[in-house]
Amino acid sequence: MSLSLFTKRSAISAPQLPVYDFLVPRLYQPILRPHSKCQSQSRTLSITCRQQQDASSIRQGEETHYASQASKIKAGPEAASNPAPQGKPLTPAQRQFLDSALRVNQAGELAATLIYTAQTPVVVGSHPHLRPLMKHMYDQEAGHFKTFNELIAKHRVRPTAMYPMWTIAASALGWGTAVMGREAAMACTEAVETEIGSHYNEQVKVLLEMADQIEKSGETIGEDLKELIGNIRRIRDEELEHLDHAVENDAQKAVPHELLTGLIRAGCRGAIWVSERV
Repeated sequence: MSLSLFTKRSAISAPQLPVYDFLVPRLYQPILRPHSKCQSQSRTLSITCRQQQDASSIRQGEETHYASQASKIKAGPEAASNPAPQGKPLTPAQRQFLDSALRVNQAGELAATLIYTAQTPVVVGSHPHLRPLMKHMYDQEAGHFKTFNELIAKHRVRPTAMYPMWTIAASALGWGTAVMGREAAMACTEAVETEIGSHYNEQVKVLLEMADQIEKSGETIGEDLKELIGNIRRIRDEELEHLDHAVENDAQKAVPHELLTGLIRAGCRGAIWVSERV
C-alpha cells in the first residue's frame, strides 16, 4: 500500500477513474487527486429523545476523544498506538486498519447509491416534492463513492469479495422500503446513516490517535493522512445530514419503526464486519 503517514506525495493529474475500474486495480492504477475539503454545516435535529441521544453521541465523539485520550477506541487500537518510523513503510497493524477502512467505506458508499437509485422512482412518483431532496442525497453519496473508488485504486486496496452480494442486497432494500411507503424509505435512511455515522466517527478517532502519536514522537504528519482524516470527517457530516433529512420527513412514523430500523441497523453492522475482513 502506498499511503505514507509521514512524507508528502506529489500531485499527479490523471483521467477520471470509471466507476468499476477499481475491480482490476493491478491492471489499471492511475493516481488521482483527492477531493478538496469542504466545511460542514451545523444542524439541529427535531427528533425523539432516544434518536437525539444517538445522533448527539455520534457528533460529540471527536470532542470526547480530544477531552480524554484515555477513552477506549473500539477499532484499531494496535494501529493507533504503534505509528511507523519516519520514512519507513506502514506497520502491519496500520496497513491492515487502513486497508479494511477503505474497503468497507467503498462498499458502503456503493450500497448507499444503490439504495437511493432504487428508492427514488417509487418515492418521487408518489411524492414529487421530494425529488430535490432525493437527488441531493444521491448526489452526495455518488461523490462519496467516487472518493473511495479513487483512494482504493490509488493505494491498491483489494475491494471486498462480497461486492456482488451487497449490490443485490442494497437494491432490494431500497426498492422494498420504498414500496412500503415514504416513511419506511426515510426510516431506512435513518437506520443506515445512524450506523454509518458511528462507523465513520470510530475511524476518525483512530486516525486522530495515529496523528497524535506521530506528533508526540517528533515526526511530521504526511499529507495523505491529513487528507484522509479530512475526507472521512466531511463524508461523515454529510451522512449525518441525511439522517437529519430522514427524521424531518417522518422516518419515525414508519410502521413498524423499531422493528424495521433495528433489522436494517443489524444488517449494516453485519455487512461492515464482513466487508472489513472479506
